[in-house]
Amino acid sequence: MDYEAEPTIVDAPAFNAAESAQALRSAMRGLGTDEDTIINILTGCSNRQRQEIEAAFEREFSRSLIDDLKSELGGNFEDVILALVRPPYEFLCRQLNKAMEGMGTDDSALVEILCPLTSDEMKVLVAQYEDLFGRPLAEHLCSETSGHFRRLLTLIVTGVRDPAGTVDPALAAEQAASLYDAGAEKLGTDEEVFNRIFSHCSFAQLRLVFDEYKALSGKTIEQALKSEMDGDLLDGFLAIVECVQSPAAFFAGRLHKAMDGAGTDDPTLIRIIVCRSEIDLQTIKNEYERIYDRTLLNDIKGETSGDYKSALCAIIGDA
Repeated sequence: MDYEAEPTIVDAPAFNAAESAQALRSAMRGLGTDEDTIINILTGCSNRQRQEIEAAFEREFSRSLIDDLKSELGGNFEDVILALVRPPYEFLCRQLNKAMEGMGTDDSALVEILCPLTSDEMKVLVAQYEDLFGRPLAEHLCSETSGHFRRLLTLIVTGVRDPAGTVDPALAAEQAASLYDAGAEKLGTDEEVFNRIFSHCSFAQLRLVFDEYKALSGKTIEQALKSEMDGDLLDGFLAIVECVQSPAAFFAGRLHKAMDGAGTDDPTLIRIIVCRSEIDLQTIKNEYERIYDRTLLNDIKGETSGDYKSALCAIIGDA
């Protein structure tokens, strides 16, 4: 199954980092702040180009763009703008650290960030995490999670997953049988077998495994997981299944959940919309409308306000 990943943000064709840096400086000088200019510049170009703007800003004015933005902005609007300016993996590392620092752990954020990553993506994330925070990501996860959920996450982040695209149809049948033997219709579940297969196989291989599992058992892998497990471990496995089947549907579901019911999960909205904007946000928009029969843009408009709403809508685009 080929995944059609369509972004909403690409490189700006007519781009001048020095001119953009000057315009941002002007937008933050004197009384008041020109929020519209900040939004237009930073959502109108790619993250790679934003890094050029940040370098030009520091070179030209001997000031930090991020520090200036922090001093001028606030609330969710500031969070969106800083997410746009930071390099993508640095932003994700900071989100992971935030999810584990202080009282309690945001297990849902850990699942959302870690479970969709390929082996190559994980290597970059793990290296940057240790550079930023001076401790291995796996070690931090071990101190904040427990049980089979901790085992699943630590296996994922230690880079044991096969490279993207690695497939072995004969092995897939064996792995499906191993999953069936480890859980279905038996007293107790051997979670370690599930952990090993779900964390080691490439997503392409897992797709074959899930097909073989259904042929063998007559049940989907989701049905099997829901009958065998619960809590954070179930959430982690289901996230991997969803990302194997359709990353866009996975993220559409997370966005919908962030806006469903009382209150809005703003950190999740910001994280997904910014992080997926140059990968597959247009595809996510399409899936969102297909699944929920409403547009992501309209739901965002109904849940947010002010400059925060304007920034998110600019990233999402009206198309």
